[in-house]
Amino acid sequence: MASIPRHPLAEVFGFPTTNFSEEAERHRQLRLCPFHNHISNCTKDKAEQPLGVCSVFEGNNIVITCPIRFRENWLVIRDAARFFFPPGTKWTALAEVRLNDRFGKSAGNLDFVLIAYDDLGKIIDFGALEVQAVYISGNVRAPFEEYMSAPKQRANMDWSRQRFYPRPDYLSSSRKRLAPQLLYKGAILSAWRKKMAVAVDSSFFTTLPQMEEIDRHSAEIAWLIYSIQYNDKENRYHLRLAKTVYTGFQAALTKIITAEPGDQNEFLQLLQTRLDAQRGSENTSRSFPQISELPEWEED
Repeated sequence: MASIPRHPLAEVFGFPTTNFSEEAERHRQLRLCPFHNHISNCTKDKAEQPLGVCSVFEGNNIVITCPIRFRENWLVIRDAARFFFPPGTKWTALAEVRLNDRFGKSAGNLDFVLIAYDDLGKIIDFGALEVQAVYISGNVRAPFEEYMSAPKQRANMDWSRQRFYPRPDYLSSSRKRLAPQLLYKGAILSAWRKKMAVAVDSSFFTTLPQMEEIDRHSAEIAWLIYSIQYNDKENRYHLRLAKTVYTGFQAALTKIITAEPGDQNEFLQLLQTRLDAQRGSENTSRSFPQISELPEWEED
């Protein structure tokens, strides 16, 4: 295992910050993406000034923060096809396919649709694959640009004392991205009785509510859980399927969108603190009416 540096950048343009091979240097200089982006260059955040960070460090873990990172060697497509179709099936994949509801309004684009077809090229089945990277809180562009200004001098820079140190934002990743995907796209696929695969980072999956696992053949969703493993000889990280979890659609959706209630007493204490502060302040705004100022309720 590579030593964990004191900055957040695990992979930049597909390579560790300490990799100065000819290939790594070329990717940094030309801002190339080695993971099958729709063009040869990285286009994350800004096409002209891409944020070429594929994954970040979180303690001893590496967390995937770019959805294109999941495309290494197209393992994610292969693993989804194994869930959707029986062995020997002829299939292909299409990227970014628009999905409409019954009113013709878009429910969003499906990341990939895998299509099974017969000898005449007629479609006989399909399934949808969604890829979910992890959002970042804080400022990851600042350390990225600092490193890119002088990679050899900044490869082991210490960023630990900088403000807004970037960290994975698992809560936003699930509530703002994953939940809507399941709610809108997943609901349509479930109504059509079509399977769905969701590719996620292993660290991200551990933050999701525990879902009831069912038999693979009965499952509507396959959670393809990936991790990043370091290869010492190559000084590179590689994508590996760590585990597959099979669930039903409705059970998984309910678990993810339902917030687990906290301690009501803690909330009451917060309210009491706020009330005490408001009552004790000499400059309290009178924009809100006091109890004594409320009118009497009139009988109907």
